[in-house]
Amino acid sequence: MSQKKENQWLKNFPLIAGVIGGFLLMINRLTTVTVLDSQARSDALGVILCAALLLTSVLMRQINPNPPESVTLKGKEEFFLVQDLSSNIKTELAWASHLILTNTVTKSIIIYYQGKTLLRRGILGEMDEFKVGSIVKRVMETQKPVYLVDLKHYPGKIEFDYFPSNIQGLICFPLNRDGVLMVATNIPRSYTKQDETWIQGISEKIALELESCAILS
Repeated sequence: MSQKKENQWLKNFPLIAGVIGGFLLMINRLTTVTVLDSQARSDALGVILCAALLLTSVLMRQINPNPPESVTLKGKEEFFLVQDLSSNIKTELAWASHLILTNTVTKSIIIYYQGKTLLRRGILGEMDEFKVGSIVKRVMETQKPVYLVDLKHYPGKIEFDYFPSNIQGLICFPLNRDGVLMVATNIPRSYTKQDETWIQGISEKIALELESCAILS
């Protein structure tokens, strides 16, 4: 038996024991013609124990909830880097995207700046064209990142058709007011606060590099 199945069995054991114990107590009471005081006290104790087991099961599920499950993204592996960039900027974007892909749950990255898609890397959707939707526009205007933790519950996910159709979560970071760095994952609610802070630091560095080099006039 795998470790995962063992943990699942241990988590479900109090619930199973409580349900079976309560059922047996009920059968015993219904089939008893004369209920003695001693049996009534035993039944009351049994009910308390069954309730304690059920309560323990509920508390265990709240303390150790089942982690979100990953999905296999519907897309193709790509690495596109626009050619009319300086070698320094190309190296910066390639290295930054590599770090994010290998050190976080990120599966897809897009960098959009001054009307051009500078980089597309990871598992991506069929649409190559980047469209500035309402979320991206808001991020560039407010200069604040947006984290969509569980996209399957977000009706406006069609805005992100340049990512795989079944992405589970994404974060959009501003690159000044000229663009965005977007990361997407195959696991809902999987980016930690540390991930957000770290990727935001990388996006701010990229924004400074792009602005200082004035690569796109």
